[in-house]
Amino acid sequence: MGFFKDFKDDFSQAVNELVPGEDDMDVLATDEELVVNTLEDEVDVESELVKLDGLLEQVASKNSALNKEAEKAAAKFEEKKEEKKDNKKEEKKADKKEEKVEEPKVEAPVETVLTDILPVEEDNDTMTKVQEEKVMTDNANQFVKEEKVISDEVSVITSGTIIKGDIISNGSLDIQGEVQGNVGCNGKLVVTGTVTGNSESSEFFADSAKIEGEVVSTGTVKIGLGSVVIGNVTSTSAVIAGAIKGDIDVQGPVVVDTSAVVMGNIKSRSVQINNGAVIEGFCSQCYSDVDVKSLFESKEGK
Repeated sequence: MGFFKDFKDDFSQAVNELVPGEDDMDVLATDEELVVNTLEDEVDVESELVKLDGLLEQVASKNSALNKEAEKAAAKFEEKKEEKKDNKKEEKKADKKEEKVEEPKVEAPVETVLTDILPVEEDNDTMTKVQEEKVMTDNANQFVKEEKVISDEVSVITSGTIIKGDIISNGSLDIQGEVQGNVGCNGKLVVTGTVTGNSESSEFFADSAKIEGEVVSTGTVKIGLGSVVIGNVTSTSAVIAGAIKGDIDVQGPVVVDTSAVVMGNIKSRSVQINNGAVIEGFCSQCYSDVDVKSLFESKEGK
């Protein structure tokens, strides 16, 4: 029995929870009355409409102001576009004008062309002469500069060495062997061997040497005893004790020693011939300061 009683109590409690009681119904009734009472007050429709009209007018005025600003911005944008287009058109016109100015070329008549051709040929001849002179002066200046560049080094070609080809040196050369070719030397050239070719140097000295070729020096040339030179000799001064078969052209003095044999003409400022020297040729002191012809002409006039 106790069990059923407890079940009955629990069931009744659950039903009460689901279905509100009288107190709860009273609370709900009061709430409904409150809600209804708020709606019982009369609403002034005209005042509400006036308020709505004012709000609508404000919104319309703001929209009109915004539309005006947008129209102004659009107008400015269009003006800028037009200005850019105008600038581009002006630039194109200016470019076309420049092209037109450069393009036209007036053709000269045949007569003027023919008259202009002849002096042009003369000008070309003069220009070629001027250019040749410039080239010659430039080459001379380069040669002078190269002469100034003299190294202190001495290159030695030992005896038993044979070189077939040209030799160029900024310093000095000492040839004890054999060279079959031209030799260019900015310094002193000493030959005790054999050279078959032309030689150029600032100083030249041969001792018991055999040389076949021209000897050119900007300084002195010394041909020692036992040396044989087959070729012309050009220098500022010369001392000859060996044998030379060729002409001697010296701007300064020439000394012909007792053991010297010269088969050729001698041009110099002065010549000193020692007793025992052999010369087969003419001696001319054409570089001396004395005008020999003027002396004889004055005597004949008297």
